[in-house]
Amino acid sequence: MEEFIAEYSEMLVELGTTYGLNIVFAILILIIGLWIAGRIKNLVLKACKKSSKIDDTLGAFFSSLARYVIIIFTVLAVLDRFGVETASLIAILGAASLAIGLALQGTLSNVAAGVMLLIFRPFKVGQFVDVAGHAGTVKHLGLFVTEMATGDNVKIIIPNGQIWGASIKNFSANDKRRVDLVIGIGYDDDIDKAIAEIGAIIDADARADKDPDPSIFVGELGASSVDLVVRVWTDSGNYWPLKADLTKAIKQTFDEKEISFPYPQQDVHIVSSVK
Repeated sequence: MEEFIAEYSEMLVELGTTYGLNIVFAILILIIGLWIAGRIKNLVLKACKKSSKIDDTLGAFFSSLARYVIIIFTVLAVLDRFGVETASLIAILGAASLAIGLALQGTLSNVAAGVMLLIFRPFKVGQFVDVAGHAGTVKHLGLFVTEMATGDNVKIIIPNGQIWGASIKNFSANDKRRVDLVIGIGYDDDIDKAIAEIGAIIDADARADKDPDPSIFVGELGASSVDLVVRVWTDSGNYWPLKADLTKAIKQTFDEKEISFPYPQQDVHIVSSVK
């Protein structure tokens, strides 16, 4: 028994002598590494918050990514103190990352697209956009998906990969928009009178911008009507109300002034072959 204790004590002394300093250094490296990882995370998060081009979601992602990178290097440094072949471990981790990346390539592509959307900001939360064949108001922009609500308040979730790879139409990006109307009048109606009446309606509406001036002109001689093109600039928020009100006011005014809205019509000529 005494020989076993002596042998065990001698083994502990040998292990302490061989690995004692390594254990101490490993603990110090781990503590310092974790402290640096926390500091780097806070610094990256603060830097992202100061930048107006980086979203809060993206700032949290970058700060967490920086923290985990520091932790990985810290763990590798600790293992190196105990003689672990970190090169082989890195190769194994690289192969595993490649396999995981191939298995999750669709998800990772959505993350990459989400990062690009959060950096370049082609649209923001609250704006009305048309993306990937869907039109609606943006409710949330995340790393994986974008949430939207249609005009009738239907929730739509679109993977970011589909958005970044498609054209994006942002109706709310610019302060001004142009209202375009096509008003058809009869061939027997007075064109100048119709243009004057439309101009008076536009001038009476304070939402219609006077600079640039509204445009009213003959756009086309149609099959059954003379088509007048009306173009008016206004604030983006007034686009739909102004368009609706102008359409209504033009209809009511033309009815009062006896300016017609012709229906589609065709002239049919019947040729009789009876002798």
